[in-house]
Amino acid sequence: MSPDEKYMREALKQAKKAYDLKEVPIGCVVVREGDGKIIGRGYNRRNTDKSTLSHAEITAIKKASRVSGDWRLEDCTIYVTLEPCPMCAGAIVQSRMKRCVYGAASPKSGCAGTILNILNEPGFNHQVETVSGVLGEECTAILQDFFRDLRIRLKA
Repeated sequence: MSPDEKYMREALKQAKKAYDLKEVPIGCVVVREGDGKIIGRGYNRRNTDKSTLSHAEITAIKKASRVSGDWRLEDCTIYVTLEPCPMCAGAIVQSRMKRCVYGAASPKSGCAGTILNILNEPGFNHQVETVSGVLGEECTAILQDFFRDLRIRLKA
């Protein structure tokens, strides 16, 4: 198993926490490259927190910044189960993250190459190396299962 797959599995564990809360199952971890330590974890909590800002990436970035003692996360990779939205892609760029690895593409809000590519916008002062499709089938499956279950719950 590659390091990217290893850490994406950790992000999937976070996504399962969101699923258990009946939140859209998106999970994220931030890994410091020097020692491979996970320094931030997060999962989607928008409905639970009643906050637009409660995305998995925002939570994980906040925790990683607290652990590192700096808002700059230049030696870190963020792993997220779904392609970042505009807000999260912007936060990833602003945090100076080195890499972003995601599983499933997001055709409705993806800003790491699907709709826009905020992570690699040459006009910004920082670009983020991007890897897509890591454990993509598993990341897509948890989302499909969630929305299938949601439709069933809404019919009942």
